Amino acid sequence: MGELHHIAFEDEASNIKEKVENYWTKRADSFFDLRHDEIESNKAERWINEIEKLLPDGKELKILDVGCGAGFFEVLLGRRGHRVTGIDLTEEMISRATEMIKLYGIDADKVKVMTGDAEALAFEDESFDVVISRNLTWTLPHPIEAYKEWNRVLKKGGVLINFDAEYAKGAHNLKSPENKAHSNISDELKDECHDIYHMLTISTLDRPQWDKEILLQIGYENVTYDNVFGRLIYKEIDEFYTPDLMFCLTGCKA
Repeated sequence: MGELHHIAFEDEASNIKEKVENYWTKRADSFFDLRHDEIESNKAERWINEIEKLLPDGKELKILDVGCGAGFFEVLLGRRGHRVTGIDLTEEMISRATEMIKLYGIDADKVKVMTGDAEALAFEDESFDVVISRNLTWTLPHPIEAYKEWNRVLKKGGVLINFDAEYAKGAHNLKSPENKAHSNISDELKDECHDIYHMLTISTLDRPQWDKEILLQIGYENVTYDNVFGRLIYKEIDEFYTPDLMFCLTGCKA
């Protein structure tokens, strides 16, 4: 497993984060609409039911949502009374997440969002009971550094929950008629997303097996993954469906 640390993440293009940020800035409006509709759909209850199975004990957990996007988890977890901090690299997404939190009347004293870098968190050590993320790690030029940072800010016994997929390996699905979640995105943006896939080393790895081995090396315990988690949420081919099967990766801080 030691060889995994020597994968050349340092060779990533210096402007890759700028490209990722620009891409999501352009997608912010349509992404807000999609996540809003998902909150209103039967997917929201499926999501929170599955997440609650993975959370540590505690009625009011401190949760960090890394790559919060338009505030989907902020609404779901905020409704359950948790204290949630969401960060996203893209200012436009933070604007949309703030709007989403207000729209659903979530307590702004307990749930907040701000711009932040997943690979360099601006939080003290052992600040959170849970770190959660959805569809973020595939965009990261230095995912090992991110996993280290997430471990750093977790309290001892805290839980990492990461939902992601091997989107790059199914890049041809971006323009597939079955890819309903991307049906309202222009071909130009789909091509931009495709280009990002092929700029990132993480796109070439076998995931989530690679992620599990890295988490174990860093010092996470009880690391497990579910390769077909997405089937629990996206049972229907509807507006939220993509052919890329989402996995769920979890681990605990020793």
